Amino acid sequence: MTGLPGPDRRPISVLLADDEPLLRKSLRIVIDSQPDLRVAGEAATGSEAVRAARELAPDVVLMDIRMPDGDGIHATRRITADPALAAVRVVVLTMFELDEYVYGALRAGAGGFLLKDAHPEALLDAVRRVHGGEALFAPSVLKKLVEHYVTAPAAGAAKPPASSLRDRLTPRETDVLVLIARGLSNDEIAASLHLSGNTIKTHISSLLAKLHARDRAQLVIAAYRSGLATVTAE
Repeated sequence: MTGLPGPDRRPISVLLADDEPLLRKSLRIVIDSQPDLRVAGEAATGSEAVRAARELAPDVVLMDIRMPDGDGIHATRRITADPALAAVRVVVLTMFELDEYVYGALRAGAGGFLLKDAHPEALLDAVRRVHGGEALFAPSVLKKLVEHYVTAPAAGAAKPPASSLRDRLTPRETDVLVLIARGLSNDEIAASLHLSGNTIKTHISSLLAKLHARDRAQLVIAAYRSGLATVTAE
């Protein structure tokens, strides 16, 4: 669905970071065709992406992983670690579901992952949802990311018990966290729990604060690494 900005709402600004000019041009055409989105700038290398993010302060960065002069993982880490860019969200574009670099991008603070062969509508939805505070994962990518984090946690990282995590959360916050880990959107969580969208947003804000998470992607990992959410076979 095409978004329409309100009279006092500016379009969502997007920075395109990819070393392929043809892909950047294609992305620009798709994004600029929407009244609620606009391309703020482009970058062809990781270093350029960081510089452009600092100069333009875009709402969302569409970040390729494999770029010269500082790849997308390094660029994502530098952007998410910069306090001045706390409001910037990064969506990683990857060619393959099994791209090993995707795991590093998540640790670096990426808020979403999208396959490059995704339909244009999926791309537009990703930009809007990540800008709105949601994590966005292609289902196949989410499953593999979760499996990776559950079976191969970072070296030396202790796995917090689910009971410990529950002690820090209210029962309703726990419900919301589990549904976030399953990849549900705010509207889907609200429908599942028979709550309003604003109430869900309040619970998510509380979860982010209590778990010291930058965004929903980190909430997903916290839920799975603690065992509160589990990987299910398809």
